[in-house]
Amino acid sequence: MHARTLLDSLWPITGWRLWQYRALQAGLLLCGLFLMVTVMSVPLELEEQFIFGVLCFACTWVLNKYPGRLITLVMTFVSLTVSTRYLYWRLTETMHMDKAVDIFFGTGLIVAEIYAWVVLVLGFIQTIWPLQRRPVALNLPIEDWPHVDIFIPSYNEPLKVVKPTVLAAMAIDWPIDKLHIHILDDGRREEFKQFAEEVGVNWVIRNHNRHAKAGNINEALKNTHGEFIAIFDCDHIPTRSFLQMTIGWFYRDPKLAMMQTPHHFFSPDPFERNLGTFGRIPNEGELFYGLVQDGNDFWNATFFCGSCAVLRRGPLLEVGGVAVETVTEDAHTALKMHRRGYTTAYIAIPQAAGLATESLSAHVGQRIRWARGMAQIFRTDCPLLGPGLTLAQRLCYSNAMLHFFYGIPRLIFLTAPLAYLFFGAHVIQESALMIAAMALPHLSHANQVNSRVQGQFRHSFWAEVYEAVLAWYIFRPTLYAVINPKAGKFNVTAKGGYIERDYFDWGIARPYVVLLSVNMAGMVVGLLRLAALQFGWDSISVPGTDYLMHDKNDQMETVVLNMLWTVYNLMILGAAASAASETRQVRQSHRVQFGLPVRLQAPGTAPFHAETEDFSEGGMKVRMPDGMAFERDTQLTLWMERGDEPPRFNARVAFRNGRSHGLSFEDMSLLQQMDLVQCTFARADTWLGVQDRHHPDRPAYALAEVCRLGLRGCAQVFLRRNAGAAPPASSASA
Repeated sequence: MHARTLLDSLWPITGWRLWQYRALQAGLLLCGLFLMVTVMSVPLELEEQFIFGVLCFACTWVLNKYPGRLITLVMTFVSLTVSTRYLYWRLTETMHMDKAVDIFFGTGLIVAEIYAWVVLVLGFIQTIWPLQRRPVALNLPIEDWPHVDIFIPSYNEPLKVVKPTVLAAMAIDWPIDKLHIHILDDGRREEFKQFAEEVGVNWVIRNHNRHAKAGNINEALKNTHGEFIAIFDCDHIPTRSFLQMTIGWFYRDPKLAMMQTPHHFFSPDPFERNLGTFGRIPNEGELFYGLVQDGNDFWNATFFCGSCAVLRRGPLLEVGGVAVETVTEDAHTALKMHRRGYTTAYIAIPQAAGLATESLSAHVGQRIRWARGMAQIFRTDCPLLGPGLTLAQRLCYSNAMLHFFYGIPRLIFLTAPLAYLFFGAHVIQESALMIAAMALPHLSHANQVNSRVQGQFRHSFWAEVYEAVLAWYIFRPTLYAVINPKAGKFNVTAKGGYIERDYFDWGIARPYVVLLSVNMAGMVVGLLRLAALQFGWDSISVPGTDYLMHDKNDQMETVVLNMLWTVYNLMILGAAASAASETRQVRQSHRVQFGLPVRLQAPGTAPFHAETEDFSEGGMKVRMPDGMAFERDTQLTLWMERGDEPPRFNARVAFRNGRSHGLSFEDMSLLQQMDLVQCTFARADTWLGVQDRHHPDRPAYALAEVCRLGLRGCAQVFLRRNAGAAPPASSASA
């Protein structure tokens, strides 16, 4: 599907058919640009700027009460105008510096702000019109359905992680003679070979491990022949409907080379587990899979994400297989196919689910690889250059790559007020009140529009927490990848592990602890400066300079402004530190909240119906009917509701809490394990609605939540709460 222009898309919504005429579109765009340039460049005095900011905010506050994409477009235009006005003012009115210390810190801040503005603009473009593609039926006789190879690459993951994925893949609704399942075992393990033989799938190995996952897949391409290849990370369990939800589009669009579906995780990631936000607040990846990819789809710029995707063999072989030049082989492969004129697509309906990283250090290590790979692509195959891409594709790819360069800008924002508090550096050559009058509209409008557009998938202020956690760790590999793009190697993200006890990971938290301490010291210096101004001291010595008293009111306003900025940074850094407080996780199998009808029978009772509250690979929590209760270790027979021959399992009551009974399965055969996976994880409806489980974003509530976690993190760092010794050094700090 080719993306229409935004103005082409408006007339079905507004009913005004004149939108479709190119001359009118061009005229409207020119008028809009003229209005933006005028508003952006008109100088205003402090009182006038204050009134302008209030009026703009009131306008968008009223508009925000009404639904509709047209309203969102208007709000976005207002936000872009206000933000561009702020940046224009910064570049033309606040950079008149003559002191070396001002020039040094001021230049760093303006570069960070330019970066933030570019990412803001590109983000608005990327997500302005999510396509919301729906599945298309495969209107072919079943005997004409294509052959599909399912690749499940693995390296060092235990069999207990890989087994459910294989069993679920075997249950996919597709002609059995046209479904070919391959375990790509780069670990060359005998137990995997035995398991593959037992269940009747292919065990594929090679005598080397060159190019890691990409090389593993490319080797398998040489020995398979299906028209389509579906790829799943070994912990991503597909639903039975996966192929029927995706293959149809390939016959609607002959140029379609790849169909991507979301990566959904049924276990909490380290942020969700350590901060206690699982199920309440969207996690770090939901913005990308819930909104960004859907927005990319409008521009025909959907990225391949390495798993939960179907690729057409012909285009994949045409670009030389999965890319091996960078460690982010998936996005690079999609870029190559786009350069050849192929299309890609995205369906935002989870059709597989997997395990999130267990520890913050593993999570950081994974993001380091992504950041390094995106920087490598930007350096070696820059989407802004070279043939084959539309302007929109170039912008979408560029934004995805530039996003991972946020390390240095985020560190600058977290330390910028300290330049004044410690050294008296005026990084913005303007009064504190004028800075507030210009900056607050820019920040509030951007936050308001992002909350409206992204609120279902990311709550306000949480992006800054995520970036604060990762900033120190990704700025070095991204910079190094730009200098030497061939450096670095693919690292496998560990899955299926345990955290045996609570502890505070001082190794991974060290950058946040240092930044917290420095910002706390900045607050002390700020209080001393306020005291000096208030009590009329002639001077006060601070590190690096002598602070001479002059323009008392202006100086007090400047100190207060920088201290408020520092307080905000302390909350963000405190929340980042709190994420390093690892929480005990010893479950062998993660539980999924889902209600399924089951039938139970205890010794001496007739069968009766009940409903599950959650399930896992090893058991279920079942809510018994009124009057039914069983003691611990009671043996039960359980039947899952499935067709005329419901599978049967032997279970034992592991615990009881009122009507809720925890059941543990016993003596499960391989056939029963397959039946259990097919009746739970592989159900077509298991993950439907998971993206609607969060409350809408409420910026004030989100800020309060971040502040609460920030205070908790500060207490953990400075009061040494939960400060047990950490396990061996984290992978991220290597």
